[in-house]
Amino acid sequence: MTDTTLDLGPQTRVIARLAEGLSDGQLADATPCPDCAVRNMLGHVLGLSVAFRDAARKDLGVTTNTAPDAAAPDIGPGWREELPKVLDELADAWRDPAAWTGMTRAGGVDLPGEVAGLVAVDELVIHGWDLASATGQDYAPDPAALQASHDFLLAAANDPSRGGGIFGPVVPVPADASLLDRAVGLSGRDPNWARTS
Repeated sequence: MTDTTLDLGPQTRVIARLAEGLSDGQLADATPCPDCAVRNMLGHVLGLSVAFRDAARKDLGVTTNTAPDAAAPDIGPGWREELPKVLDELADAWRDPAAWTGMTRAGGVDLPGEVAGLVAVDELVIHGWDLASATGQDYAPDPAALQASHDFLLAAANDPSRGGGIFGPVVPVPADASLLDRAVGLSGRDPNWARTS
């Protein structure tokens, strides 16, 4: 356990603003994740927010046992009200220092609380980039969350037991690229991905 924890609030607010800024007409648009439209990415973010909220609370059950790729996520008609609420709950849950200690479960995997918190941060940073890229919005992730995401992804990429990354093969980027581009590349995405619509 490190001496510090990370406030997820600044990054969850970034996600909420991105969601608020997209139009219903963009829900079917492609994202940098193959076979994942904006509506599916929103559904994934909603589901992971619930799962990691409950993981922080050590409220283990269906939400924390479901593998992230169990089904193609989607959104319901009330997603615009539900998503910011769940994002606030996620950030609040991880403000409790106890969330970062002991063991918990997320995505059907048992893991230390500190690791679960970092996974949650990484998911928020990378999927924030996915949403911003897919909908043509500016993206300025929380600097502390971005640094934590980059460091987490770099450690995973350098871990031989993981086979080169968490989400897929690392996409090489120039050494002088921005921290965001380096994190995106480490996540298996091309920082130069562009919308086709």
